[in-house]
Amino acid sequence: MILQVEFEEIKPGTAVVSFTGALTLGTSLHTADQRLQQALEGGFPKLVLNMAGVPYIDSAGLGALIHTSGLAKENGGELRLCGVSERVAALIKMTRTDNLLPMDIDVEASLAALA
Repeated sequence: MILQVEFEEIKPGTAVVSFTGALTLGTSLHTADQRLQQALEGGFPKLVLNMAGVPYIDSAGLGALIHTSGLAKENGGELRLCGVSERVAALIKMTRTDNLLPMDIDVEASLAALA
């Protein structure tokens, strides 16, 4: 399945980006990464990444998320993940990047944490 990305502005400076498909090396990941960069540059430093539709992530996908998290912090914001599958959460915890990529149960919990 080709990775799909949906962007939703919640309020000024805050957006939810929903992914459907695997976050793996390739053109789709590059397109998703560009969309996240555009969101940050477009004035959305607070991002919630809804990962409910992501069954798998590889090191390239993880790297893109970490990079985006750093850029969000540089812009005075924060990136939070929600709806993370057990498989993806295990990878994030195993690589000890869970301190860089905070995870919440759902979009509402992530938005509350950003408020």
